[in-house]
Amino acid sequence: MKVFKFGGASVNSVERIQNVASILKSYNNDQLVVIISAMGKTTNALEKVVEAFFRGEKDQALDLFNNIKQQHLTTAKYLLLKNYNACYNQLNDFFTEVEWLLYDKPVRSFDYYYDQVVCVGELISTAIVSHYLNEVGVNNQWLDVRDILRTDDNFRDGTVDWNYTEQHIRSTINDQRATIYLTQGFIGSTDENESTTLGREGSDYTAAIFANLLNAESLSIWKDVEGVMSADPKQFPEATFISDLSYNEVIEMAYYGAQVIHPKTIKPLQNKNISLHVKCFLDSGLPGTTISNKKVKNLPPIVVIKEKQVLMHLHSQDFSFVGEKPMSQLYEMFSKAKVKPNLVQTGAISVQLCLDDHPEKIDQLAAEASSIFDVELERGLTLLTIRHFNRELLDKMIAGKDQLLQQQRKSTVQVLYR
Repeated sequence: MKVFKFGGASVNSVERIQNVASILKSYNNDQLVVIISAMGKTTNALEKVVEAFFRGEKDQALDLFNNIKQQHLTTAKYLLLKNYNACYNQLNDFFTEVEWLLYDKPVRSFDYYYDQVVCVGELISTAIVSHYLNEVGVNNQWLDVRDILRTDDNFRDGTVDWNYTEQHIRSTINDQRATIYLTQGFIGSTDENESTTLGREGSDYTAAIFANLLNAESLSIWKDVEGVMSADPKQFPEATFISDLSYNEVIEMAYYGAQVIHPKTIKPLQNKNISLHVKCFLDSGLPGTTISNKKVKNLPPIVVIKEKQVLMHLHSQDFSFVGEKPMSQLYEMFSKAKVKPNLVQTGAISVQLCLDDHPEKIDQLAAEASSIFDVELERGLTLLTIRHFNRELLDKMIAGKDQLLQQQRKSTVQVLYR
């Protein structure tokens, strides 16, 4: 058994869906579970639907949702001849599910409504792709992952019930019944059948869960690059391809903000020594990057840039040392606000924190921290991280920058600058 995951970019047009079919045809002798994300920017569009609904702007929410409906129906019309009516009926069930909700008034949390609406992106994309694959001879069985993947009711960041999910994966997926099972990433459901999501980019995590519980031979994540690169090629055209990485290296890269693999994805694979392949859907013949337990030496410098950073200056109010108690209180505040510092520097009577600038969370955190510290915020900053750095590259990248913080460890350097 192999598990494949195709992201939104791989199914964002008729041509790319046809390309997915071509890739799957080349694996027609393999047992596959295929996880597919929402098409293109559908999740972003659905987020706007939820925001309008929660503001009480029902008509705007319905108009925005209707645009999403029409785009997907148009895609289905271009792709399908024999299977269009069956596909339309399935899509209409999902559309109705959301529209009923949009005609009500919000009485629960934003996060609850977010999950009920945004989950439809994965459901409608996989329905279209599944019907198309069956029409062109790539026989598959479509599954609603909400019937399989159980979570708690922590909406927008559901925690997986591994025991329930394992039982239902094993009872649902039988190698003798279908060569390809096709289902959704990113979503699950509670024990009350309310839809949940696993956090943004959670489709990679879903694929890792399936790979782990099915003891898969491998997991392949299909992207629009040749594999893992030493930097974002959109920002750094000179970025180089990396053929092999260890699990630990990828976890470090994800921790520092590299947008390669979802941070939660690696552990389920590492636990069972399942190799992860990052492959290119634009050229499936390329070897891609293999991520495994194997230690890899002589890696090139790996560069991660994080924009929209905020520096929080905390100064003890009575000029006392910043000791264990105030730091403990501070980390409780992090947990409550659901934020994680990207960089921390402590002095005798001060603490400086670099964080992703989510204004509501940061302002809440600053207000709470002001009970024990004098607080100042500086926004609009950039955090540079270089793994396996060398001095020449570091000097080049910070030349002319107004540096605020620098932190260096054996293999990693971080610089926060204006």
